[in-house]
Amino acid sequence: MLKRIGTRLGLLMLLVDLALTAAALHLAMILRLNLPVGIYLDEPLRFGPWFYVLVPGIWALAFLGLRVYDPARGLRYLDDVQAVWSAVTWASLVFAGVAYLFFREFSRLLFFYFYVLDLLLLLGWRRVLRCLMQGGLGAHLGESRRVLVVGAGAVGQRLGQAIQAYGWAGLDLLGYVDDDTEKQGRRYTGRPVLGTLADVGEVVSGQSVDEVILALPPRAQEQVRQIILALQTLPVNVRLVPDVFDLVFIRASAEEFAGIPLIGLREPAIEGPDRVVKRLFDLAVGGVALLLFSPIMAGAAVAIRLGSPGPVLLRQQRVGEGGRPFQMLKFRTMYEGAEVDEAQLVCDGDDGSPVFVKRPDDPRVTPVGRVLRRFSIDELPQIFNVLRGDMSLVGPRPELPALVERYELQHRRRFAVPQGMTGWWQVHGRSDRADYTLRMEDDLYYIRNWSVWLDLRILWMTVGAVLRGEGAY
Repeated sequence: MLKRIGTRLGLLMLLVDLALTAAALHLAMILRLNLPVGIYLDEPLRFGPWFYVLVPGIWALAFLGLRVYDPARGLRYLDDVQAVWSAVTWASLVFAGVAYLFFREFSRLLFFYFYVLDLLLLLGWRRVLRCLMQGGLGAHLGESRRVLVVGAGAVGQRLGQAIQAYGWAGLDLLGYVDDDTEKQGRRYTGRPVLGTLADVGEVVSGQSVDEVILALPPRAQEQVRQIILALQTLPVNVRLVPDVFDLVFIRASAEEFAGIPLIGLREPAIEGPDRVVKRLFDLAVGGVALLLFSPIMAGAAVAIRLGSPGPVLLRQQRVGEGGRPFQMLKFRTMYEGAEVDEAQLVCDGDDGSPVFVKRPDDPRVTPVGRVLRRFSIDELPQIFNVLRGDMSLVGPRPELPALVERYELQHRRRFAVPQGMTGWWQVHGRSDRADYTLRMEDDLYYIRNWSVWLDLRILWMTVGAVLRGEGAY
């Protein structure tokens, strides 16, 4: 459905992107020649007209290869920003490699100007385009699609809300059909129930419907089959929504295997180019963090050794991405042996949810340990977990196996991404925000809205949370 909507729009965006990229390159050249920054040029700038062909060519391959124009990505502006940033970065790296091999004299400052200008122009143009689409450009492109939802239950209403929310993309929800007599003549999400399932063919013909989406419960499988057969003779696209939302782990993927349609329910929430970007981000920032915090970590190790007998580092088993266990590193902050029976601190809260009991005046914590916890220094060894790939810098907090055993099934969705040193929950109070439901909501919010920009925002907020010592005990 969205692919049909986005064909012309995707072609338009590709052409404009390439034109703006060439413009950014030209502006970068002008800035390099006129701004009093960098090494003075005592000879003409090495810049030939072939760059105006080479660079757009590389950008076209990168943007198409990374599916920047996938309509599903364009529904949310942050997803679009993430896709463009990733594609521009990858294309710039390829261009840098080509320039290094064949154009050694290419100005590095010009390259920097070009990268920044290209991002600003492409993201700014997308913001303008979104405003134009919301103002009715989609209809002028001739891409409007009239949609009928079969089933006005919870799934159908949720689907109707999504269609209306993205009406700017050219989707026009006409209404619903449903066999429930109580629903006849009523309106849901502002659209009427136009009849029963038996009236589908008549509604499609009379209302010039382009898309029929079946959102019926599993028990209506035979009715689904009959509707699909009845619509075969009409010029309409038919799509099916599987009623398995309670089972889906954040995101689902559809593919075909030997002609058989398959829906993946436990796919990683971050995959493909996005996963590569997140991993490179972890390696780059984690490596720099290790260098910066090495003196602090060395000082903490000495203080722990002198403060009380026992090992400097603790290796705790935690549950990571996909439910796989790993050994998480921490500086020891308790007297030796105090953490052996930590699983016994997991109990049921007032609402029956699992709770890990933490006390600000825990007598097991050493004086040195209190200082380390106050500034979260005890967590720094987890940088090694990040560099090794067990964890990410940002993500849901790795849990104890004893706590995970008490999870409700739907809450295991938090393991759909790498677990992190810091996260959305941690920067909103940590131990002061111990409510199980709120923690899960924070973790699932992060998974649904992940982007490099969100990771950067959380890292920035982590600095403030650590300095304030919120929930650090």
